[in-house]
Amino acid sequence: MKIAVTYEEGQIFQHFGHCEEFKLYDTEDGKVQAAEVISAEGSGHGALAGFLKEHGVEVLICGGIGAGARAALQEAGIELYPGASGDADNSVRAFLAGELQYDPETTCAHHHHEEGEQCGGHSCKEDKNGCAGNRE
Repeated sequence: MKIAVTYEEGQIFQHFGHCEEFKLYDTEDGKVQAAEVISAEGSGHGALAGFLKEHGVEVLICGGIGAGARAALQEAGIELYPGASGDADNSVRAFLAGELQYDPETTCAHHHHEEGEQCGGHSCKEDKNGCAGNRE
């Protein structure tokens, strides 16, 4: 199975649509066999699901994600585990062990963040629909 994680400096990047890198993990028998960081630059907000599909991704672990991207991933046959945060490698190991902490209801409906805000995290200063923890 190939797993992708939105990636930035070892952590799960918290806004799928603005992700510049993914870390891809090739797994077999519940263990990581190989991993590589790939650039998604130039793929565009709406093309990331196709980009992941082209790379053989079957599972995506991410932070915040919008409804359009959710639909595109579903159409591409990619299983989604949103609302995750923290170390990317540890998250994949937790996923493989059936222990990943994520929030299937996480969405991101806003695209203009104020300084210090992170989509998918719990650091928004206001109750904006779409941030993890704020249900629409």
